[in-house]
Order: sequence, then structure tokens, then C-alpha cells
Amino acid sequence: MVLVTGGTGLVGAHLLLHLIENEESVRAIYRDAKTIKKTKTLFYLYKKENLFEKIEWIKADIIDVPSLEIAFENIDYVYHCAALISFDPNDENLIRKINIEGTANIVNFCIAKSIKKLCFVSSTAALGDLKENEKVITEETEWNPEKPHSDYAISKYGAEMEIWRGQQEGLNAVIVNPGVIIGPGFQDQGSGKLLKNIQNGLPFYTNGSMGFVSVTDVVKIMFELIKSETKNERFTLIAQNVVFRDFFESVAKAAKIKKHSIYLSPLMIGILWRIDWVSSTIFRKKRYLDRATAKASYSKNLYSNEKIKNTLGFKFLDVHDYVKEISSL
Repeated sequence: MVLVTGGTGLVGAHLLLHLIENEESVRAIYRDAKTIKKTKTLFYLYKKENLFEKIEWIKADIIDVPSLEIAFENIDYVYHCAALISFDPNDENLIRKINIEGTANIVNFCIAKSIKKLCFVSSTAALGDLKENEKVITEETEWNPEKPHSDYAISKYGAEMEIWRGQQEGLNAVIVNPGVIIGPGFQDQGSGKLLKNIQNGLPFYTNGSMGFVSVTDVVKIMFELIKSETKNERFTLIAQNVVFRDFFESVAKAAKIKKHSIYLSPLMIGILWRIDWVSSTIFRKKRYLDRATAKASYSKNLYSNEKIKNTLGFKFLDVHDYVKEISSL
């Protein structure tokens, strides 16, 4: 049997559908029964509602060890997708607790229960920092602790250290590092918020770039990796390096709305994150833009996907075509 954490999120929900379509016996954990409706809605979106009932749901929390004891009974393989995504500095302690401590708990149970293989969903945010003579970020790029990183990036890097620790103790594991994952549904979290804002007429754009990938490709690769002989490796999952302006225009075109016309320069973004900081301090509001996120919006990061393509012979979906495809769902 397969255990999936984070089954009520974008990646986890799509993974559950993919696993069931491939006739896997699946168990998923949840913290709040209300969140299961998100996954159920996704199955309806794909007209696969009959498959939803095949999921065995168990209430558990990755930071609650006793609840995980039951969740791990009779499990052979684990997909660890659960994580807190936040760029609010006020969430620093919580994000580290969930993403690092929670992953440590999963690793410990995998070792104790002799799990055959673990697949962990990390992020390109946990990949290294380019040196002056380097141009493309790969799985081998070294993390520089002296460089500024968001709390989310640090938490994902810390979580990967727990996976590596598990491997030293005999655990077979693979790590995937997706870029910006796009997919239908889940408009209240992650990239879903970005898509929703663009579709609602967000007028701003930047000339930064990032690696993008469809959620469909991510779950297919995860499934193939856990079935393969590959172990103790990490893989960057991006279909293309895309300039934010071009991505915004693809979404706007698919949604048949006006293209974005207001360019935000690095200077303007620098002013905005400082205003956001002052506003959150005075009015105790949630932060929406921190320094690291602001920098990422105009940074031109280039990521290589050669390792996963060579390992699995995988062919990625074109990001712009995928945006058009999911807009019709």
C-alpha cells in the first residue's frame, strides 16, 4: 500500500488520482476533514469522481507522532508532499516546524517501518546558489548559507538534510525539486493564487524568470521514480525557464483578458516589500512580500532539467500549451 502526505494540496491530490488510475492501493492523511473536499472537487473536475472513493483517508499530522503510527501500518511506499508554503517572516517558526520537523518524523517512520522507498517533494528554492562563473542551476550547485534565502527555502533545504540523514541510515529515497508548479484547482494556495490573480486582471509584470512545470509532469515523474531502481538522488523538475512577463501573457491570453501593462522595476519592487513590511508591523497584518521573494521576482534564474530527462527519458509538456489546456477545464 502507498501512503501520501499532503493529499489535500495541488501535487498530492493530482498524485492520488494518478496512483488510483494506475491501480495502486492508496492511503492519504488529512488534518481537517473540510480540506478533503478540495481533493474531491479535483476528481470531479477531471470527471473521475468514481475513483475518489478508492482513497483510504486517515486523520493524522506529520508533526503529531502518535497519529502517524496508525497511518504507517502496512505501508510499502511513501510520497511526502505535505508542506507549509508561506513567505511571511512571521511564520518562520511554524514553517520550520512543519517542513523540517515534519519531514524528520516521516523519515523516522520510514526507517522504523522498513519502507521500501520514499519520494520527497522539495523545491527549486532548496537548490544551490550560482557562483560568479556559473550560469545554470543544477542538482550539483552548492547551497551558500551566506546568501539571503526565504524562510521557505531554508525550511526545504533543512527538510532535504533530513532525507539525506535517512539515506545514511539505510532509507531508499528520491527527492524532486519542482519549479513553479501550475495546475487546475487550489486557487487559494501556492501558484493557484498567482493564476487566479492574473485571470482577475493583475496589471503588473516583471522581467524576472523562473522554471515552470505542470503538475501532471510532476506526479508522473514521481510515480516513475519510485517504481524505478533509482535511489538516493535528487532531480530538478522544470519544463522550461520562462520570463514572468511571458507567462503572465500566456495566462491572460488563455483567459481572454487584457495583457499586463505595468512593468515593476527592481527599484519599485524594493519599495513595495518595504511598504509591506511597515504595513504588517504597524497593523499586524500578514506579510505578502518579503525581501527574498521580491528579489526572486526580478532574478533571472536558469535551471537545468537534463538529469531527469537522461534518467527517465522524460519529455515535458510545454508550459504555455498546458496553461491553455487547463484554462478550458
